[in-house]
Amino acid sequence: MTRPLKIEDLYRFEIPGDPALSPDGERVAYTLATQDAGNDRVIRSIWEVRAGGGPARRLTHGPADTAPRWSPDGARLAFLRAGRLHLLSADGGEAVPVTTPDRCPAGAGVPVWSPDGTRIAFAAPETRRADSAPVVIDALGWKADGAGLIGSVRTQLFVVDVESGEVAQLTRDDRHVGSPSWSPDGTRLAYPANTGPDSAAFGPSAAHVVEVGTEAPEPRRIGPADGLAGPVSWYPDGSALLVVGRTTFGVGHSELLRQPLDGSAPVPVSAALDRNVLPGGPGYPGALPQFHGDDIVFCARDRGATRLYRLDAAGISASPLPAGTGVSGCSVAPKAGRAAVVVSDSARFAEVVLLDLDDWTSGQQPARLTDHMARSLPEIALHPVTEREFGIADGTVVHGMITRAADTPPGGPLLVDVHGGPHNAWAPHSDPAHLYHQELATQGWTILTLNVRASDGYGEAFYTGAVGAWGETDEQDVLQSVAALVAEGVVDPDRIALTGYSYGGYLSCWLSARTDLFAAVVPGGVLVDLKSMAGTSEEGHLIAEHEIGDPARLAELSPLSHADAVRAPTLILHGGADDTCPVGQAEQWFHALRTRDVPARLVVYPGSSHLFLLDGRPSHREDYSRRLIEWVTTHTNR
Repeated sequence: MTRPLKIEDLYRFEIPGDPALSPDGERVAYTLATQDAGNDRVIRSIWEVRAGGGPARRLTHGPADTAPRWSPDGARLAFLRAGRLHLLSADGGEAVPVTTPDRCPAGAGVPVWSPDGTRIAFAAPETRRADSAPVVIDALGWKADGAGLIGSVRTQLFVVDVESGEVAQLTRDDRHVGSPSWSPDGTRLAYPANTGPDSAAFGPSAAHVVEVGTEAPEPRRIGPADGLAGPVSWYPDGSALLVVGRTTFGVGHSELLRQPLDGSAPVPVSAALDRNVLPGGPGYPGALPQFHGDDIVFCARDRGATRLYRLDAAGISASPLPAGTGVSGCSVAPKAGRAAVVVSDSARFAEVVLLDLDDWTSGQQPARLTDHMARSLPEIALHPVTEREFGIADGTVVHGMITRAADTPPGGPLLVDVHGGPHNAWAPHSDPAHLYHQELATQGWTILTLNVRASDGYGEAFYTGAVGAWGETDEQDVLQSVAALVAEGVVDPDRIALTGYSYGGYLSCWLSARTDLFAAVVPGGVLVDLKSMAGTSEEGHLIAEHEIGDPARLAELSPLSHADAVRAPTLILHGGADDTCPVGQAEQWFHALRTRDVPARLVVYPGSSHLFLLDGRPSHREDYSRRLIEWVTTHTNR
């Protein structure tokens, strides 16, 4: 007998991620995130499952074990434990620390093994600032969400000798560097690094190469200084770099670029797809591009879902994973011709599956290797998701998802939920973060999630469709889509609520000042004053310069400038340690509404960063959903 998902079920969630396929393709190591209710935290441990099947095996017990990476011979696993690099034998046993506080005072980054297995490279902060020490700020980029005030501390490149534990620092620039990649011969490391005048801030970046083993290594920039370089890797023959990035800096798709080592112009190799390449990151599921022979396996977003693609001599083709599947991690074992992939769909949460890369186009059914959520919550059945499109008066077509219980009668309440970014997207598969969707659907609500203009997965013209006109361009995507559901009799026009997080919080505030359509509004992680945001957010400068562009429009496009028109009861939910959308944004909106006698409530979650809905305290995530449900049901009941 099945039942709907409930909010309290989050304490039983077991979410796998970051798969690492052994070089022989026979074992998959991965992280598993579980919930520790007693200590109100997320536990992350390393697990392993055999490619041939059988039960998964727990290798470590956390509480903060991440980034498992196999040695080239498959005999050991390197991983991070609370920011310290550790090694674990493939046969099990106790993990052995490699980096120590005296040699790496600020900890280590994601481990990258050298081809011969004798060294591990990583990017990490150069120093650790004492909590009580003054923070010295000389340039933009003095804070980072989740890390707080970083001042002048920069991420640098390090190499540790596996046997001796000796650590060598390779870079000492006043700029952040990204995760490294070893050349096939093990003599050089490639990495991305900022190139702009305020080199710690969001801005132009380029691929760099540095020799390893020399006494005074001198990094060399080989990509254009005015482009954008994300993760880098080497072509198998060492002739060039594969870069996830752009040839110019600005708002737009990332693509795969072949960067010659002589510093000549990078060559786009994935432009024909017209989709944004996703190397993976919090809230933006994807995976690093990887080689399988001469072919490149990579992730890109299509119609909201992250999909797996392959680039070969014949062009680009999508993987045979079933339609509607979302990918949140991939690891390739080239010699074995296999890939371990973390996938989810509309009926099931994420699990690890195995793909045969040599049988790419046959419509193969991937072998499912794990069943964590099925075992933890065997009685759960998710409400169905229906995809549909809405035609907007200017000719734009907006893709959306409708979640509702199968037996929901027409004419009930509607919750509209706007995603963040603004270049993120809603996907038509299971969602462990927004649990209020499932709970409200059980109560007879219809949930509408819309991929409005600027959403990812619909081509670059759509992706850049709101640049310079936040709110103005995409507001009709929401209003006319809702009007279509009202005209069809699907929902009650007097019982419509609106919510959204981050950019979705911005658009929720904007819309509440532009229309009286919504009976209740719940913005989360909000930004309402673009001018003050520019100087207080880790991304504020980037938003002001590139998303808006015209300084004269910052006030005009700020919801705070239009607060006089707001009438809807508003619940504001915000992380107290949010450095992407600082809590002052929420405080300004609350003050503006309360001084105008608008029913308003502000809830701040102490210590929570911008991404707390994904991996913050379980009690905070539970509270967020419960408060949202209570607010919208109270203010839409008749």
